[in-house]
Amino acid sequence: MSSNHQGKARASGRGSTRIHTVEKISVNYEGRTEEVADRLPDVSPRGMFINTSQRFPEGAVLNLKFRLAMSGAEVRTRCEVRYCQPGIGVGVEFIGISPEATRAIEHEVELYVSKRDKFKIQTKKRQSR
Repeated sequence: MSSNHQGKARASGRGSTRIHTVEKISVNYEGRTEEVADRLPDVSPRGMFINTSQRFPEGAVLNLKFRLAMSGAEVRTRCEVRYCQPGIGVGVEFIGISPEATRAIEHEVELYVSKRDKFKIQTKKRQSR
């Protein structure tokens, strides 16, 4: 990850890059399951922002199941709602996430950043011709 990207992540208070490579997400809260499909969430090894019109109180514990688009890895974890933007979504922090799931997300971030950087280099080469 570039130092510029790390600086932006730290300045936002997140501490890590968030990427949009989640194919499908299922949110379970108090026995209700919601499939989130309209706009896929962004994810980092520490948490994610889930776009949903559903309201969840701060501190609520959710069970998540999602698939990472580039690697195909499925992640199951619990998370805690840290903030809610009514009508927009919720920011959650993973709690009790397995080391394997954390590594899968970190690997996904590396794949995404590598692919993005290659695309930027190719675009610059085409523009300079």
